[in-house]
Amino acid sequence: MYVKAPPLVYLLHPPQSLGHHPSFVFQSRRRSNCCITTLLLSHKLFLHSQSSSRTRFLKRVSQNLSVTKAVSAQASSSTGESVDKTLERDVLKALSQIIDPDFGTDIVSCGFVKDLGIDEALGEVSFRLELTTPACPVKDMFENKANEVVAALPWVKKVNVTMSAQPAKPIFAGQLPFGLSRISNIIAVSSCKGGVGKSTVAVNLAYTLAGMGARVGIFDADVYGPSLPTMVNPESRILEMNPETKTIIPTEYIGVKLVSFGFAGQGRAIMRGPMVSGVINQLLTTTEWGELDYLVIDMPPGTGDIQLTLCQVAPLTAAVIVTTPQKLAFIDVAKGVRMFSKLKVPCVAVVENMSHFDADGKRYYPFGKGSGSEVVKQFGIPHLFDLPIRPTLSASGDSGTPEVVSDPLSDVARTFQDLGVCVVQQCAKIRQQVSTAVTYDKYLKAIRVKVPNSDEEFLLHPATVRRNDRSAQSVDEWTGEQKIQFGDVAEDIEPEDIRPMGNYAVSITWPDGFSQIAPYDQLETIERLVDVSPLSPVEV
Repeated sequence: MYVKAPPLVYLLHPPQSLGHHPSFVFQSRRRSNCCITTLLLSHKLFLHSQSSSRTRFLKRVSQNLSVTKAVSAQASSSTGESVDKTLERDVLKALSQIIDPDFGTDIVSCGFVKDLGIDEALGEVSFRLELTTPACPVKDMFENKANEVVAALPWVKKVNVTMSAQPAKPIFAGQLPFGLSRISNIIAVSSCKGGVGKSTVAVNLAYTLAGMGARVGIFDADVYGPSLPTMVNPESRILEMNPETKTIIPTEYIGVKLVSFGFAGQGRAIMRGPMVSGVINQLLTTTEWGELDYLVIDMPPGTGDIQLTLCQVAPLTAAVIVTTPQKLAFIDVAKGVRMFSKLKVPCVAVVENMSHFDADGKRYYPFGKGSGSEVVKQFGIPHLFDLPIRPTLSASGDSGTPEVVSDPLSDVARTFQDLGVCVVQQCAKIRQQVSTAVTYDKYLKAIRVKVPNSDEEFLLHPATVRRNDRSAQSVDEWTGEQKIQFGDVAEDIEPEDIRPMGNYAVSITWPDGFSQIAPYDQLETIERLVDVSPLSPVEV
């Protein structure tokens, strides 16, 4: 007699009696005591075996069920993540239809889209658009367009868009005095000639930018004849000093921070040039400006020591040129434009003040025509704005309330609004050009250069750039003898860091700790690389 293992179903549900089990075959049908004894013994062994097998099977089933559940859960999670990624791609693809007019690329590539959240069950999408300035002139367009393109997706039922701004950090904040280290853009308003309305333009531009949502300050750099105390009327008309930090606390009027020698309790200065330069330097760099999007500097007339000091101490982002229609004004203004050109400060707009007035249905040009247009034509400055002769504009300058504040819907205010939009857009373009002007390409092992306002891009060998340093550490200032020799610089040297130095140069940090200042003009004269083969990622 032998016993075959019962089927799987019987392990889970064993039959009530062994006699009904089909797997038992008896070799002898004799009901002898021996057979009965053998059968009973076999039955007992089978039950024990059956119990053990059942335990082991149930354990295996339990393990298999656990594995199945885990795999199922993992698959479900993976599917959910896949669905989320697909929906996220749909949203980003829709938003990439929105092009930033300043940068010429979509807002996704610009990195404006933040905190994207999707609730598939509710069909709800939420995200934040983080712009580079709170004064962005197209922020309302961005918000409306973002709502429109995302709501057009078939599965979207609700769109929540929030707007914010993360102003760009100063181009080389680590190398600036603390007072200037948190100012994103510094705008010079200059004419190089007195009496053309430069202070009027500077003050109204500043309050226009503030009205657009920016954090703004005004620095009146004219120590001999400060205009700011007349043109604004702050409650506190005396600058105070922080006794702990020994820094100057600016006064404030309608949300704009103000510093002028006229608020120092000294009136107008009677002092020599070097002393004036020191005063301006102290007022500008030791003031607690805090975080500003724009600092507007009302430049003094001329192109002398004071103006050069300002341009060298403050990393000017851009300049606005103010002129009048007369030829005499153009002659002096041209000097100022050339000064900014040499200092690599881009002039982004020309304002022709007192250009005309309207009476009896006609337009009159009492000072002639053409000065502003000639500046634009001769120096390639892209934008020209005309300001008419208006009694209200002159009166607002004397009353202490800027025209754009007292009458924000006037024609003059609209012109300043256009000027403000121009300044914001041009500063954004300049910062983008400067930040990417000189970079290191690790695949080519070359320094890539694209000078601002130039369409040409070229490559330089890092060792060649290092050998062409013209500082006192590399070249004897008296004899002109080269201190650093060709063999002193390794052929495979690579820069550790490259940072912009305003609009005119970059600072390159090398592995030996040397920090090289490389002006764009110099980089353009260095021998260039041609036919460079890129390295593979493995080689890099």
